[in-house]
Amino acid sequence: MAAPTLIGIDVGTTSVKAILVEANGTVLDSCRFLHSTQRPRPGHVEQAPRDWMRGILAALTRFAAGFDLGGLRGIGICSQVNTHVFVDDRGEALLPAIIWQDGRCAEEAAALDAQVTPAQKIGWFGAPIPIDASHGLGRMSHVARHHPEVWAKTRYVLLPKDYCTAALTGQFATDPISAIGLVDTEHRYVDDLLALVPGARQRLAPLGDFTDRVGVVKAGLPCAGTPVVVGAMDAWAGMFGLGVVHDGEAMYQSGTSEIPGIVSATVVPTPGIIVFPAYQAITLHAAPTQAGGSALIWLGNLVNRGPDELLRLTGEATPTAATPLFLPHLEGERAPLWDNRSRGVFARLDAATGPGDLALAVMEGVAFSVKLAFAALETSAGGVVETVKIGGGGARSDLWCQIRADVLGKTLQRAAVADAGTLGAVILAGLGVGEMASLEDAIRRLVRFDRSFEPDTARRGYYADRYGKYLALYADLRGFNDRFV
Repeated sequence: MAAPTLIGIDVGTTSVKAILVEANGTVLDSCRFLHSTQRPRPGHVEQAPRDWMRGILAALTRFAAGFDLGGLRGIGICSQVNTHVFVDDRGEALLPAIIWQDGRCAEEAAALDAQVTPAQKIGWFGAPIPIDASHGLGRMSHVARHHPEVWAKTRYVLLPKDYCTAALTGQFATDPISAIGLVDTEHRYVDDLLALVPGARQRLAPLGDFTDRVGVVKAGLPCAGTPVVVGAMDAWAGMFGLGVVHDGEAMYQSGTSEIPGIVSATVVPTPGIIVFPAYQAITLHAAPTQAGGSALIWLGNLVNRGPDELLRLTGEATPTAATPLFLPHLEGERAPLWDNRSRGVFARLDAATGPGDLALAVMEGVAFSVKLAFAALETSAGGVVETVKIGGGGARSDLWCQIRADVLGKTLQRAAVADAGTLGAVILAGLGVGEMASLEDAIRRLVRFDRSFEPDTARRGYYADRYGKYLALYADLRGFNDRFV
């Protein structure tokens, strides 16, 4: 008899990642399928939803061809969020997906934000969550205003994971945690907010738990008949994949962007921080930035070198005062600044600066953005954390992890499975089909760490000075950037 197995899928910004795991924790296989991003005009960032499904079906086909899946129990899917797909009643996309990096809806979002008071936000969400260019309601307002013919045909506005589960099963569902800024602390849609855009409430999918079964994979598709659960946003799935579930525990997910977070039942309303509705007594304070690994990819494209080659060029180098300073706001910044107008810059270049120096500057700049995020997170969560569990593709570099530890002044514990989101999706599938008894049981079986990075106290003064200059650089450029908008 085939061993019980589970599949976890993460629909990320640059690729679909998938993992096949035995229920006892043995990883049988993993794979990754890249998809493209289009930037047809300034501020517009799009993807083709069919590309996500192409990656998912390729992964399922690979697993089915290479392994005996007679014991396959379930499939879990997580994804990027604040990415929206407008679909008709058959689940067909009416527009390219509007990605979380997209800023086209800033005007509509600002108009909506002006109609809501901080007190209302705290009453609904427990924190003053901003309505920014990536907010679901801003996206719906924009499409209703600029594409009324599409809005009229729209049955649902879906997140990537929900689009993909619908494509696999034919059923529509989402979860209340992923519906950021649309659902209150009781896991209900906020009708008073949604009323600001006529027709918005009717275009939102039914709400279910992460582990609820949406349906089964349709006949004719690989793994047909396998239950598929609702799944979670990447931040929550990755948090479970890092084993972060208790008060006082902290995570750092490094991918296209950086997602630091702290679990804490204490909530001190703090501008710029997202506090999610509690789930099974887990209250997550999160501060997603705009750029992480995407900044290194951008640099690689600029100097015609791949990210891995850039990392090799840095070798075991130690950043010095001669290392340029980098502001990683290539497409604005999210938490905790929420400044769509800010832009990236290298400061203090000289004739000796090479690609390796620029790569070090990018690593430092991304780490500084997360240090700023953690400062706001610790205020929001009401306490300082000393140890952070880190995962994601951007955590594979030992040098970058050490830079982060030195900048943050915190110990980083790195997950053995780099793609924490896929492992979290496996956990949700296991819980949904009854293969795992609890989150604690799932984490005990599946989550492992391969290395710890301790902050180098000798670098404390250096990074305190550099961080101060980083903050000053952002402040000095604000007026300059505003003149371009």
